[in-house]
Amino acid sequence: MRVLFFSLIAMLALASCKKVVSTTDDIHFGEVISEEGAQSFDAVMTQLTTRDSFETKVVGTIQKVCKKKGCWVTLNDAGSSHDNMFVRFKDYGFFLPLDCDGRKVAMEGYAFKEMTSVEELRHYAEDEGKTEEEIAAIAEPKVEFKFMASGVKMLN
Repeated sequence: MRVLFFSLIAMLALASCKKVVSTTDDIHFGEVISEEGAQSFDAVMTQLTTRDSFETKVVGTIQKVCKKKGCWVTLNDAGSSHDNMFVRFKDYGFFLPLDCDGRKVAMEGYAFKEMTSVEELRHYAEDEGKTEEEIAAIAEPKVEFKFMASGVKMLN
């Protein structure tokens, strides 16, 4: 009887979880999203100068992608005076293609500011393929604008 009870509780808990719809269409990654209601990259970055964090949709262009797995990208947009935004993917649940540099995308998720440690900065520099000298030159932590994406849609 206890097994049945705990099985029922587990099934109810799983049923209440938000389901992630994954596709193999090479357009959607993570949760299937639309670009409707997305803000420009500059609008999101401007808000991050006065707010610590918020949920949003953003449209921008991928500048760099992790060349090992596609597990992170940097985002910006043409003509923007802002630094790149560092993007990771919710729960490490999906990755982007290794050749998606230059693609325009819409992303839904959570924008925030975070202090990035020297160790983490060096790790990402290594993922990016930087030289040992460039990696060793990273000596200070850095406050960065970041985004945790739950879904990405390729727009071009």
